[in-house]
Amino acid sequence: MMRAGECPVILTSFPYHDNDFIRGFGREFRSMAAVGEPICLEGVEKTYGVGEGVQAIAPLSVELRGGEAVSVVGPSGCGKSTLMRLIAGLDAPTRGAIRIGTMPVTGPVPDVGIVFQRDLLLEWRSVLGNVMLPAEIKRLTGLQARATELLRELSGGMRQRVAIARALLTDPSFLLLDEPFSALDALTRDQMNVLLQRLQTTHTTTLLITHSISEAIFCADRVLVMSGRPGALLDDIRVPFSRPRKLALRETPEFTAIGRRIREHFEKVGVLVG
Repeated sequence: MMRAGECPVILTSFPYHDNDFIRGFGREFRSMAAVGEPICLEGVEKTYGVGEGVQAIAPLSVELRGGEAVSVVGPSGCGKSTLMRLIAGLDAPTRGAIRIGTMPVTGPVPDVGIVFQRDLLLEWRSVLGNVMLPAEIKRLTGLQARATELLRELSGGMRQRVAIARALLTDPSFLLLDEPFSALDALTRDQMNVLLQRLQTTHTTTLLITHSISEAIFCADRVLVMSGRPGALLDDIRVPFSRPRKLALRETPEFTAIGRRIREHFEKVGVLVG
């Protein structure tokens, strides 16, 4: 049973064994949304319901540059997941416009991989059956030795690795992650943060939605800090560290200074009590 707001990835039973076909499939999708094009949001608002309704996102204008890793951090209910759905074309803004390069987003974006909080895997299929890679699964996911296992045999962290591998199947131009590690224990979450660093490429624009300040900094080139509902942009912070990164980076003065800056925003608006 899916929860409201979740959109499953439709999997086909067609046996993808042809590596050339897989590579061509990815190229065809990438041509539909130009690689390296910025994602531009101009005065985007989202209100649910009729009449006054509930305003989820206040007017927001921001540009995500091509190949950039961006994280969005904010309190529960501030519109982070709504923002991701708008960018993916799974929902439409009440006002404003979203463009990828010069193309307006008026429906689902074809060249995108999405990972939700729940892995949304098919229980009756093996790991390989869910990911649908040809002869090998991307080595960076660490799934090669477990490709024929059933999902009931996997831990939560391994299930999320499968979900990420599936999202990367067509080598998309855009990778959107909606709190994918929130249900994991602390150590596994750290491992997944490091894994995400290794998977990020210069041609894929990544958007990570998270509640974790340290995760937002560690996994991104920029951190967008959002207020409580209606979600408004409090800060746009450049993260000066090169990628990939090691966990020890989180203990440096430069890293902790960025975390302090984010916490101060939340304290000012009453989200945190210091």
